[in-house]
Amino acid sequence: MNNSADESNSSKEEQKDQDFDIPEEVPTADDPSSRVTKRDFNGAGFTIDEFASLLSKYDYNFKPGDIVNGTVFALEQKGAMIDIGAKTAAYMPLQEVSINRVEGLSEVLQPSEVREFFIMSEENEDGQLSLSIRRIEYQRAWERVRQLQKEDATIFSEVFATNRGGALVRVEGLRGFIPGSHISTRKAKEELVADFLPLKFLEVDEERNRLVLSHRRALVEKKMNRLEVGEVVIGTVRGIKPYGAFIDIGGVSGLLHISEISHEHIETPHTVLNVNDQMKVMIIDLDAERGRISLSTKALEPEPGDMLTDSQKVFDKAEEMAARYKQMLLEQAEEDDDQAGVSLAEA
Repeated sequence: MNNSADESNSSKEEQKDQDFDIPEEVPTADDPSSRVTKRDFNGAGFTIDEFASLLSKYDYNFKPGDIVNGTVFALEQKGAMIDIGAKTAAYMPLQEVSINRVEGLSEVLQPSEVREFFIMSEENEDGQLSLSIRRIEYQRAWERVRQLQKEDATIFSEVFATNRGGALVRVEGLRGFIPGSHISTRKAKEELVADFLPLKFLEVDEERNRLVLSHRRALVEKKMNRLEVGEVVIGTVRGIKPYGAFIDIGGVSGLLHISEISHEHIETPHTVLNVNDQMKVMIIDLDAERGRISLSTKALEPEPGDMLTDSQKVFDKAEEMAARYKQMLLEQAEEDDDQAGVSLAEA
């Protein structure tokens, strides 16, 4: 019985020794071949600097106001999903797709299209950013109109609405306003909708969101290019005010001030002029910056008071009187030059 037990124990010891036999080829802890070999990146196909540059492209530190490149990968009914390399796809609402009104995203965006986007806000609770194209267009539109104003450019824009104060147009996608006093046309204001008007800039103020334009200035400038001081033109009385009359001269309006109607004193222009009267007037000033043309019939009177007593005589002799006026201006300019020369000589 004891022999059997001893044999069993001996068998177990032998099995235990076999389980823990260590192969001769296994290196010991102090063998250099057992240590991890340092990898050589030269054979990896890129350098460490290139790898760092690649990682830098995945910068998740996006801030509101940043402009980033993004790829459109999903168009939804109310917005678009945009991949800008962030942890979560960014979202652009339909109302932010353009500075102009659009019916659907597909009018502006196409799947897989790559373009710039403006980051509007910080990440929400889901880690998602809100984007805009409209903000980029808005910024660039103001830059463009400031440049156009600096160049004193004449632009053409369509009237899309009118109101009590004037007419509304769009310039580079921005809403602009033409005051009623700067609209120069025979049409009723309400009939201007859908008309394209030549315009000049009066005010460009992004901070106050004010874009004010003038139709009158554009017309006056165009007309001024063909006019000169001292020239006689035929005009039609379009309106009479206590301070003077507005005369239409070929599509633009000039002011015949009450003091320029006659050498004789008159109480009111209504005593001399009537609306729709046709008359000859002389141009005495052209103010392109303010869009104003100043006129005179006083300078055309053969005798003081002729506008009150014999306006036909003024009409008939207008060119003759204008020639005298031009000669007077020429002589005055020569006299001024002579005086300036004397002053320089004395100095």
